[in-house]
Amino acid sequence: MDIFQHLHTHPEVSWKEKETTAYIADLLKKEGIFVSLFDDCTGLIAEVGNGKPIVAVRADIDALWQEVDGVFQANHSCGHDAHMSIVIGTILQLKDQVTNGTARFIFQPAEETGSGALKMVEKGVVDDADYLFGIHLRPIEELPFGKVTPSIHHGAVTFLTGKVIGDDAHGARPHQGINAIDVISALNEQLKLIHFSPFEPYSVKMTHVEAGGQSLNIIPGSAKFGLDVRAQKNSVLMDMQKIIEKKIKKVSQLFEVKIETEWLDFTPGAEVAKEAEELLRESILEYGGRAMLADPLITSGSDDFHFYTIKRSKLKAAMMGIGADLKPGLHHPKMSFDPRAIQIGTDILTRAVLNALKE
Repeated sequence: MDIFQHLHTHPEVSWKEKETTAYIADLLKKEGIFVSLFDDCTGLIAEVGNGKPIVAVRADIDALWQEVDGVFQANHSCGHDAHMSIVIGTILQLKDQVTNGTARFIFQPAEETGSGALKMVEKGVVDDADYLFGIHLRPIEELPFGKVTPSIHHGAVTFLTGKVIGDDAHGARPHQGINAIDVISALNEQLKLIHFSPFEPYSVKMTHVEAGGQSLNIIPGSAKFGLDVRAQKNSVLMDMQKIIEKKIKKVSQLFEVKIETEWLDFTPGAEVAKEAEELLRESILEYGGRAMLADPLITSGSDDFHFYTIKRSKLKAAMMGIGADLKPGLHHPKMSFDPRAIQIGTDILTRAVLNALKE
């Protein structure tokens, strides 16, 4: 728990996890673990054993930037402090047990921006890996404490930022300009008319609007808006993007106003390998029996972990979900969980790595 308390009380946001990287590297080096750092980004690789097969494990290391008790600060409200603790504990348990193959541990930066996994792929950290395991604490409405799932099926997500570009008009002369608020309102209504099969989980919603100023007698000609777009399947998300683009174009033509847009931070939906999922299932059963094993979990959340398999299709990967009575929810500034989940996660993950090395 000392490791967790240190990580919990020293959060750092994406791409700025310098002290976190240094702390983990120093801790593992003192334990005689091989550690490799990067010269152009935070994060690190640790390895136990040598040769093939290679079983990789990923831990995300960044925190969120959010308001806590009226103060904006870095805050571990997504459980990454627990994930790091679980993986560090796994390394310490495995350091004298790996006699065949290599266990590689990826302490990945910037999961919250959706770009950290891509950087690690660029670094080649999974190019020669056979398996990849991830872990994530789950909110209580998904998994209670004592339950563990062998796979999390995250959905795909992307964001769109947009600008309505026009000239302001006097409040007494609305005929002299286009009200950007009307444009955005019309677009918002169009988004509600996007429909797919009810068997396909998906959503699109406007999450940011910025228009007008302090003078209430000015009709704003320009405005900014943002969209959050999600789907369980990558293919559905791509279809949604095309439809959204068409609707924006039609609204632009209807109001005869220019609308500029940009897609940001695509994170793919899960591509779960049955082989990796089965290894995690066997390890959960070995540790806690059928009472602990939960079904594969489908969630509307997202995680850049799945870039590893999108970019390296031969990699067998799955993310284990750990019940921890986590509440009120992920990303809540006062998120809390049962700390006993850390030891459970460590013990199961240790078994999973050893079982994979036997494959």
